[in-house]
Amino acid sequence: MADRDTLPLPLEVRDRLAELELELSEGDITQKGYEKKRSKLIGAFLPKAPGKGMDPSVPHERRTPVTPGSSSRYHRRRSSGSRDERYRSDVHTEAVQAALAKQKERGKMAVPMPSKRRSLVVQSSMDAYTPPDTSSGSEEEGSMQGEGTPTSSQGSINMENWISRAIHGSTTSSTTSSSSTQSGGSGAASRLADVMGQTHLENHSTPPDVTSYTTDSIQVERPQGSTTASRATPKYGNAELMETGDGVPVGGRVSAKIQQLVNTLKRPKRPPLREFFVDDFEELLEVQQPDPNQPKAEGAQMLAMRGEQLGVVTNWPPSLEAALQRWGTISPKAPCLTTMDTNGKPLYILTYGKLWVRSMKVAYNILHKLGSKQEPMVRPGDRVALVFPNNDPAAFMVAFYGCLLAELVPVPIEVPLTRKDAGSQQIGFLLGSCGVTVALTSDACHKGLPKSTTGEIPQFKGWPKLLWFVTESKHLSKPPRDWFPHIKDANNDTAYIEYKTCKDGSVLGVTVMRLALLTHCQALTQSCGYTEAETIVNVLDFKKDVGLWHGILTSVMNMMHVISIPYSLMKVNPLSWIQKVCQYKAKVACVKSRDMHWALVAHKDQRDINLSSLRMLVVADGSNPWSISSCDAFLNVFQSKGLKPEVICPCASSPEALTVAIRRPTDDSNQPPGRGVLSMQGLSHGVIRVDSEEKLSVLTLQDVGTAMPGALMCVVKPDGVPQLCKTDEIGELCVCSVATGTSYYGLSGMTKNTFEVFPMNSVGAPISEYPFTRTGLLGFVGPGGLCFIAGKMDGLMVVGGRRHNADDIVATALAVEPMKFVYRGRIAVFSITVLHDERIVVVAEQRPDSTEEDSFQWMSRVLQAIDGIHQVGVYCLALVPSNTLPKTPLGGIHLSESKQLFLEGSLHPCNVLMCPHTCVTNLPKPRQKQPEIGPASVMVGNLVSGKRIAQASGRDLGQMEDNDQARKFLFLSEVLQWRAQTTPDHVLYTLLNSRGTIASSLSCVQLHKRAEKIATMLAERGHLQDGDHVALVYPPGIDLIAAFYGCLYAGCVPITVRPPHPQNIATTLPTVKMIVEVSRSACMMTTAVICKLLRSKEASAAVDVRTWPPVLDTDDLPKKKPPLLYKPSNPDTLAYLDFSVSTTGMLAGVKMSHTATSAFCRSIKLQCELYPSREVAICLDPYCGLGFVIWCLCSVYSGHQSILIPPSELEVNPALWLLAVSQYKVRDTFCSYSVMELCTKGLGLQTESLKSRGLDLSRVRTCVVVAEERPRIALTQSFSKLFKDLGLHPRAVSTSFGCRVNLAICLQGTSGPDPTTVYVDMRALRHDRVRLVERGSPHSLPLMESGKILPGVRIIIANPETKGPLGDSHLGEIWVCSGHNASGYFTVYGDEALQSDHFNSRLSFGDTQTIWARTGYLGFLRRTELTDASGERHDALYVVGALDEAMELRGMRYHPIDIETSVIRTHKSITECAVFTWTNLLVVVVELDGSEQEALDLVPLVTNVVLEEHYLIVGVVVVVDIGVIPINSRGEKQRMHLRDGFLADQLDPIYVAYNM
Repeated sequence: MADRDTLPLPLEVRDRLAELELELSEGDITQKGYEKKRSKLIGAFLPKAPGKGMDPSVPHERRTPVTPGSSSRYHRRRSSGSRDERYRSDVHTEAVQAALAKQKERGKMAVPMPSKRRSLVVQSSMDAYTPPDTSSGSEEEGSMQGEGTPTSSQGSINMENWISRAIHGSTTSSTTSSSSTQSGGSGAASRLADVMGQTHLENHSTPPDVTSYTTDSIQVERPQGSTTASRATPKYGNAELMETGDGVPVGGRVSAKIQQLVNTLKRPKRPPLREFFVDDFEELLEVQQPDPNQPKAEGAQMLAMRGEQLGVVTNWPPSLEAALQRWGTISPKAPCLTTMDTNGKPLYILTYGKLWVRSMKVAYNILHKLGSKQEPMVRPGDRVALVFPNNDPAAFMVAFYGCLLAELVPVPIEVPLTRKDAGSQQIGFLLGSCGVTVALTSDACHKGLPKSTTGEIPQFKGWPKLLWFVTESKHLSKPPRDWFPHIKDANNDTAYIEYKTCKDGSVLGVTVMRLALLTHCQALTQSCGYTEAETIVNVLDFKKDVGLWHGILTSVMNMMHVISIPYSLMKVNPLSWIQKVCQYKAKVACVKSRDMHWALVAHKDQRDINLSSLRMLVVADGSNPWSISSCDAFLNVFQSKGLKPEVICPCASSPEALTVAIRRPTDDSNQPPGRGVLSMQGLSHGVIRVDSEEKLSVLTLQDVGTAMPGALMCVVKPDGVPQLCKTDEIGELCVCSVATGTSYYGLSGMTKNTFEVFPMNSVGAPISEYPFTRTGLLGFVGPGGLCFIAGKMDGLMVVGGRRHNADDIVATALAVEPMKFVYRGRIAVFSITVLHDERIVVVAEQRPDSTEEDSFQWMSRVLQAIDGIHQVGVYCLALVPSNTLPKTPLGGIHLSESKQLFLEGSLHPCNVLMCPHTCVTNLPKPRQKQPEIGPASVMVGNLVSGKRIAQASGRDLGQMEDNDQARKFLFLSEVLQWRAQTTPDHVLYTLLNSRGTIASSLSCVQLHKRAEKIATMLAERGHLQDGDHVALVYPPGIDLIAAFYGCLYAGCVPITVRPPHPQNIATTLPTVKMIVEVSRSACMMTTAVICKLLRSKEASAAVDVRTWPPVLDTDDLPKKKPPLLYKPSNPDTLAYLDFSVSTTGMLAGVKMSHTATSAFCRSIKLQCELYPSREVAICLDPYCGLGFVIWCLCSVYSGHQSILIPPSELEVNPALWLLAVSQYKVRDTFCSYSVMELCTKGLGLQTESLKSRGLDLSRVRTCVVVAEERPRIALTQSFSKLFKDLGLHPRAVSTSFGCRVNLAICLQGTSGPDPTTVYVDMRALRHDRVRLVERGSPHSLPLMESGKILPGVRIIIANPETKGPLGDSHLGEIWVCSGHNASGYFTVYGDEALQSDHFNSRLSFGDTQTIWARTGYLGFLRRTELTDASGERHDALYVVGALDEAMELRGMRYHPIDIETSVIRTHKSITECAVFTWTNLLVVVVELDGSEQEALDLVPLVTNVVLEEHYLIVGVVVVVDIGVIPINSRGEKQRMHLRDGFLADQLDPIYVAYNM
């Protein structure tokens, strides 16, 4: 850019450019706006391109998008262009660089970068992502510090391509998702891992080893169950991938990232855990053991420090109003206050005369013109709100003194700009509690307040009803001649109330008495050496704190002239305050570090600056840890412009104690100010250790002078009894003085703890009879009585017993070369409590032009720096889009509001990095399994370990005499023939369509005839033999039933198969194909429509159509009946095969014999009391398990009429099922969870309209949910509650339980006790124990009984490992013995040995003769107080969950549903959740119902809740669209499918977060 230097730009253009740069760095304008304005400014001065046929736009083009660190030559002049002076100390930056470099040396290791969907990445308005101009940027950063070393960011930009290559090989990303993040983490990431791998940080206690059960080469444990299943699982989109042993694809990018994460986490972090098992329920959370080597305070007990005596001068006025009266009458022309407009021109000069007259006018009008003469609205002593904008100090001053003269109490507050300003509601509560009814404001402000349509000012949220009173003179009437304000000497009445925002966002009012006000002004006058008519420049907020005390109060006491610089002017011209100091030869200026920093950025070539008039520069936030760097840098630059070093006077103040300490402006420049270089490590233990500046982690502090005149100061321990600290200990400063606040208005308890503290010495005696006030500042008193402030109580975070200051952490984060990625002043640090300890959260605003890689790299370096310097882990680091953090009125960040948004999940970050693995070190110890006790020692009779053996049985089928005609027949086919002869026209089946009208029906004889024709077709067209298998591929309906009995008539074995979904052939057809192949079907029967579908183009794309067996179309049946119906010879032969995909993705077919089928139907007939006169409504899928039996078999056996409602029709008409139940006056109905959920969600708001349509459920006696899982109690309860108004009896709703080995074990029948619910302790359950607790106790989990045990069924609970029987209320595997058990698995592969014990197991001791089938489900039996129909005590069976599904983590057994329930509760946008483990990492997948911008909000919430409620660390959080979690026909989640899809990169997730 050589041509730039040849053209000097005019001064005003350069000023404007500097302002632009400032606005950009503060985040006030966007990058795009900056570039636009910048090119406009310098466009005129750029040389035109020579006309050699060149395109003139080329050089111009190259120049316009100047990134914030590129070619402006002023940048290089700035003492340090790219870092925040306000927070920066060179020492600190170098420390951070050194800390990062140290980690770099330790070898590299990659951290997986989160994956984002494209749509989520492009949030900024930029057309394309151009990485910041690294060359010029980093060159400048290096040269600026004059070190010439390349900065670490430069070194790491091109360093890490190898990582991505190493991880991905040459694979290309399979989906568009996450293609934006091709490389797998960057250099910074790799260094982050080393921080985690370090062992030199002594102060972390050992965190849990997430991978304690894996060896170095990760072995994937093979799940229980057949390998057939893993080979047969239908993959998403049919992925053909190389697989490991359990069907997990290798080589997906996701799995590589997880592998990387596991490797990172597996590095030896800290010493291994001592292995022992505490056999006690309370899982012991690790308590942080104090480190024996930690520094302890060794000094003597401190002495209280006394300030010099107050009151050297005697002619001080007796009160502030008296001072105003004196100056207003004897020097009315003396200037009191000059205000500036936004161009820096004097707008208005308020003289003491005008101030006096106008204040009187305001006082008179408030007292006499509001309300009526008899009933004035305000009386002396009442509180009044002062609402004035920051650019109108004159109006504020008049109103403030008007209140003092009227003896009212002013409460200055910020102007509410909108109804939802951050923190405005809390201010409203303060006004309400102070009983404020009147608000004083200026004309302009009143016009600017938001108005309703009628022109009234609306009531702000949380605010009391206010009367707005405008204080401009022209609106007020003149006080009468004889009226005069009552001016008293200062007394103990309240003078004003200053508001203070606490850490939690609540607002308190600190009351200051008139005497305290006057004494404070005197003390400031004395310590600052104020004299009459001095000029003082004030940049601070004049409504509170230092700005109010110096610029409004003390100035009037001394008749000084205040030049007030509004914030709006500072934003336009950051040098304005320095220019005013020169112009007015001001003696004093009151500023913040920010203002000094802004002046540094902008000062450049201002030649005419002369600061020699200044005798005192009050730095209001001089107690902040980062103010020292601003002071040093400012002095450094402006010393040449006449600034004397002794002029800089940092002060410390707090709303409660007013000014705590201030450095005096001395003439003796030989005495250098105090410096403390303290060890960060010591500070975190509350101990002062002076450190040589070589050490990395140090904090350099400057003194804030000595205690105030007339005050006594001491330092007490921050928590517990206010005991004096030792001289080398950090504590809270306390002050005893007249000049402090006296109370929090209206809060006596809090007041006592803060304003009435009696510090004790080591023997417990108070050191003074007068109370002290806590200042809220942490620090110590150094040599010579100098005060040093190390932080604020509000910013204190206690992590693992060590104290960290939020401001220090901000400073460290900013020293990590942030300029390219985040806005400087916009970082929030706070702590949240998770699992009984505070966890640090850092939130920063990201620049719109930083790429994902950059931000991630910056984030990982911040984590390392904070770990390296503070030795503390950051729990969560989030970046949000620019300008989205809630602001305070003066532009800072509203901390408590930001924290609130974070916890609610409405911060909407665009980047999140969570590190629970490194931070959470207090998890309970992993559990070690204990060997079981031998059988002989525990078994006595039928007691185990002193408890009744857990066994139970339904009624006995054999002894029950009833008029069951069907019992005579051994085979269902015979029952049908018998019914066709005896009751030919009795209707067995009625099928409804979505309109609720009858689509078709079958009587006994119609069914018999259709079955005969189908049997003929099988024999003639199919040429099938006895015992051949036939696949029935039908939609739910009557064809399916006819085809089933047709098969029985022909002697074939039917298998019902769900037809492929026409809209989703690619995923549903392979499952059909697989069942047909695995079941060895000789032919398929189906309808004409499905025949066509099977031959379609889409079908041939999904599977190989040529390998289908012959397909018979039953829509076209032969006319003749078969010569002879087949009669099986042996009832133990196969009747049908039942195939189903389990929740773990296993396809398992079981064999049902004729005996078992008849026994099954009889058992259900008895339990539900089914007779031909009954009607039963069925809304279930008829393809497997109990659903199939109820749909196809029971009506033929019992003769009742089944009203069939296909669940798919409910999607069109959700009320279909319930309307049918009501219309047919049905007493018994069966449904699935998916149907119940559809009704609950779809009809929730329609109960009234359904009632008016005559829907009545009062006749329903049993409504049974058919399921193979733990009862979903929340769903059944909300269903019962919702339809209670329509007459549904809550006791009617119950569940059933079946599994593969026995399709129905429990089913709540008509008689017998209602199902019971118990509450168990979830923590005990993880240890395989049942501990009953009260409802509502912490960690309680409600379990509902799964229905009554069916007749002919016996159950026992056995230990799944040792196979020994267990006692009552003990958790174990449910074993079942019954006539309708299935007779075995039907598989192609030779895995019978593996499964044989599923069907014929024996107990290892006790009754070793009975043959049992193992259900694979954990549960327990509990004898209740209720009696069943036979008068016996009722045994309730509680199902906890499937063994296959359970996850072993940290030695404990977790059921996915429990974790999922917790996760779904955390945020309204999470509609569904599924969890699974992979290589010992817990993966949580959540479905997001909301905008993609909310995706990242969920990551911290999910991590928090799983930690809090389950003591588990989530390894990966995956956010996906609605409907991605696969669900089977019973409404159960297919978690293993989901896992395979995730690892094969087929989910197209919105966001994947890898927790560190």
